[in-house]
Amino acid sequence: MFAVDEASKTLGIELREAGGGHAVATMRITPTMVNGHDIAHGGYVFLLADTTFACACNSHGPVTVAAGAEISFVASARLGDHLVATAQERTRFGRNGIYDVTVHREGPEGRTVIAEFRGRSRVIDREVT
Repeated sequence: MFAVDEASKTLGIELREAGGGHAVATMRITPTMVNGHDIAHGGYVFLLADTTFACACNSHGPVTVAAGAEISFVASARLGDHLVATAQERTRFGRNGIYDVTVHREGPEGRTVIAEFRGRSRVIDREVT
């Protein structure tokens, strides 16, 4: 799925690992991602979290899509920040699932949480191609 995800690849998102309801992806904040407040636009942070969520929930095999998601921004990301998103399955029930994604910045001061994302997934009736 990620191999043909042009939206994510165009933004420089790299998938580090995925499998068993878990995924890790990274993205660097570039000048085109910074808004008028000189911080990363929240939409880009959401997109990184959403991509990581998608990789985690599709790691089981059947095509799975988002049924809904929400994000809480905890700190601002800035130009040049290297963001890491880690998704973890919380539960699957029937064709539904719940996944949490933490987005953090890695820097000289260590890890700083940027956002917490919760996604709800739904398996649809076709296999991953």
